Amino acid sequence: MRKELTKVALRHNALFLENASQEQNQGKTLNETTVVLVANCNKLGFTFSENLLAKVNTLTPMAKLELLEDLKEAAGVGKNWMPLVKQWDNPTGEGFLDHVFTFLANVFQSKKGTKLACGHVIPEGTFPLERYNGCPYCGTQFETSLELDLKAPAKLKVLELWGENDLKNLLLDLLKSPVALDATQAESLEILVANFGVTDFSVIGMKETQMIVIDVYCAKGESEQVSGLFSTPNDILRYIWYKHTGYLQLVEPKVILRRNVRNTHMLGRAMVSGIEKQEKEKLKLKFSRTECKMYAEWLNGLTMNTEAQCETMHPKREIWVRVIRALRLAEYSKRKGFDRLRTLLDVFYNERYVVWNGGVNHFRLKMDAEETFRLLKQRPGLFARSLFSNMLYFGADETLANFKEVMHQVPARLIYSLNMYAEYYFVKNSSRTVKPLGSVSKRVPTNKLLNLYSNLDLERMQLKIEELSLEVITKRLGEVPNGNKTMYIDDALFRIPLAIGDRSNHVQDMMVTPMGTRFKVEGEQVRLFMHWGEGLPAQHLDMDLSCSVVYEKETDYCSFSNLNTIGCKHSGDVRNIPDNVGAVEYIELDLEELAKRGAKYVSFTCNAYSRGSLSVNMKVGWMNSAFPMDIHSNGVAYNPGDVQQEVRIKQSLDKGMVFGLLDIANKEIIWMEMPFGGQIVQNMNAETVLSFLRKLDAKLKIGDVLNLKAEVQGLELVTDPALADEVYDLNWASNTAKVTGLLLG
Repeated sequence: MRKELTKVALRHNALFLENASQEQNQGKTLNETTVVLVANCNKLGFTFSENLLAKVNTLTPMAKLELLEDLKEAAGVGKNWMPLVKQWDNPTGEGFLDHVFTFLANVFQSKKGTKLACGHVIPEGTFPLERYNGCPYCGTQFETSLELDLKAPAKLKVLELWGENDLKNLLLDLLKSPVALDATQAESLEILVANFGVTDFSVIGMKETQMIVIDVYCAKGESEQVSGLFSTPNDILRYIWYKHTGYLQLVEPKVILRRNVRNTHMLGRAMVSGIEKQEKEKLKLKFSRTECKMYAEWLNGLTMNTEAQCETMHPKREIWVRVIRALRLAEYSKRKGFDRLRTLLDVFYNERYVVWNGGVNHFRLKMDAEETFRLLKQRPGLFARSLFSNMLYFGADETLANFKEVMHQVPARLIYSLNMYAEYYFVKNSSRTVKPLGSVSKRVPTNKLLNLYSNLDLERMQLKIEELSLEVITKRLGEVPNGNKTMYIDDALFRIPLAIGDRSNHVQDMMVTPMGTRFKVEGEQVRLFMHWGEGLPAQHLDMDLSCSVVYEKETDYCSFSNLNTIGCKHSGDVRNIPDNVGAVEYIELDLEELAKRGAKYVSFTCNAYSRGSLSVNMKVGWMNSAFPMDIHSNGVAYNPGDVQQEVRIKQSLDKGMVFGLLDIANKEIIWMEMPFGGQIVQNMNAETVLSFLRKLDAKLKIGDVLNLKAEVQGLELVTDPALADEVYDLNWASNTAKVTGLLLG
C-alpha cells in the first residue's frame, strides 16, 4: 500500500509519509542517515521541503532506505540504460554497404570475420565491432548495465510532505472532476479508491470516473454497493466494455479489430488472416454465470423509462445484440422478479421506441429549423456539440438565439470548448485535426458550408461565440462566493492549457502536466530517450525512436535508417532486447547546429516496427540541462535529474506516436501525444503535427482563466505569493482535477 500511495504523491511533487500531520520536530539536528539520504536523492534530481526534511529525520534507517528505493524506481534507476553503440556521439561510420557485405557473408556462410553470439558473421572491414554492445547487423544487444553514474542537476525538484488527508483530498478532487480523467488520473484514482474507499458516491462528476470506482468495488466483491451508480443501460454497457477491453470509452469492436490487424508488420495475407482470427477470438464476449446474473440484476434494477432506455441503447445496437446473447439475458428475463428486464428486451428487439437523433436529422434535412431546435433544446449538451455546424446550416443569429435559452444547462467544459475552438473552426481553406474514438489523429477538411459565407461573416460568428461563452463563464465565476482579497498567479500558468478535450492516454509517473505545456530549453542540447522491454524475456521486439526535422522546404529524419544527420545523432537500432532488463535508444539534438541550418521544428516520435502496437512497458521522454550532458564510454547517457518530461505507455492501439515538438526559434518543447499510423517516422505527416499544435494553442490557458476569475470576483493580483490569499503555482496546477474543479465546477 505504501509504495502505491508514494507513487501517487510523486505525481504531484510530494512524498507520502504516514502520520504526516503530527508535529514535525522542527529545528532538530539532522542525523547522519538523513544527510546521506538527502545526498542520494539530490543525485536523482530531488530535494526535500523543510517540513518533509524534518519528518524524514524522524524515520528509522530502514524506512529511509525504503524511501530511497521508491525514488530510485520512479527515476528509472535499476533499468538497462546501455544502448547498442558505445560513445554514440562519435559516429561509427557504418553504412548501407556494411549491411550488404554482412548479408552476403552470412548467406554464403563465410568463415572470414568474427562470429557473434547471435550467430552472425561480421566480415573484416565492415562494422567496427569494438564500438558495439551487441550485433550491429541484427540489433541484438549482448552487454547491459544497471549502473548509473548519477550527477545532481543544477535545478532540483522540491518534494513536499503529504499525509493521508492530502491523498484523501486528491481522491475527492478526482471524483468530482467535471472533465474525463486522463490515464494518469485514472490510475491514481484506482489506487486511492482501493485504499480509502468512497464515502459519498453522489460527488462523482463523470460517467468514466464511475466505471473506475465500480470496478474497484466489484474486484473486492462489493458490487451491491455501487449498483445505484447505474442510471442507464449504456452505463452498464460502458462497464462491461471497460472490463473486456480496458477502454473507458465505448470503442467499437470493429475499430479495435481493424487497428490490431493494421498493426501487423510485413506479413503475408495468410498470416494476416490468422492474426485477424486471433483478434476476433480475443474480442468474443464470455461471461460466467455469476457475472451474467449480476449484469441481469443491474439491468432489471434500472428505474428509467423503458422506451428511454431503448433509445439510449440504439446507437450501440450492434454491440448490445452481442452483449444480450453473451449474458443470456433472454434466459434471465423469464425468471421470477425480472419483469423489467423482460419488458426492456421486448421493446428493444421489436424497436418500439423513437430515436431522438433520427428526429433531429429528419427535420434538419427538411430545413425545419423550428422543430430541429425544439429537439436540440431537449438535450443542451448535444446542442452545444453541434452548435458550429448548425450556425452554418441555419444561420448564426437564429441558432444562437435558440441556444441562449438552454446555455445555462450546458456543462462548463463544453462552454470552454466552444470558446477555445471557435477560431480554429471558422477558417476557410484549412484543415482540422481530429481523433476518432480508437483511431489516430487525422486531418479533415473544414466544413464545406464555410464557403457560403464571407470572411467577415465568419469573423462575426467567431466573435459571437467568444462573447457568448465569455458571458456564461463570467456569470458562473461571479456566482461563486469569495471572501478573499488578493491572488497570486505564477507566470508559467499562462503557458499551460486548460485540460479539456485532448486527454492523455498514457501515464506520467513524475510531475503531471497537460498536453500543450511548453518547456523551456535551458542549454543547447536536448536528449530523447526510449526504454522498453523491462521484465520481458529476451526476444525480438523492435521499437524505434526517431525524429523529423522540418525546414522551410524539406524534411530530414534521424532514425534507425539514418543514424546521423545535421544536428541529430542516434545511439543505434536495438531490435532484439536482452533478458528482463529492457533496452534503450537515444537521440541527441544540437540546437545551435539545427538553428544554423534553418530548422523550424523537430518532432519526437516512437514507433512499433515489430508486429503489434507500442510496447505497454515503454517509457519515452527527453532530457534537458543548462549544462552539457555526459555520454559514458559504454554509451549510457541517462541522468534522471535531467529528465524534463516522460510518459509511460499504458495501453495502446497505436503504431506510432509524436510525444514532443521542439520549436527551434523559441527554444521550447511542446509536450503532446499525437498517435499516427505506420511503423516508421516517414509515415507521419508533418502538416498534421502542426495542425495538432494549432489545436493545442487554441486552448485557453490556465493563467488567462484565473485572471478572469480575479477580475470577476474583485481580487487584486499580487506578485508575491506570501502576500496572497489565493496562490496558484505549478504545484497547484499539477493537480489538473483541482484546476478543472475550480474553474469549471
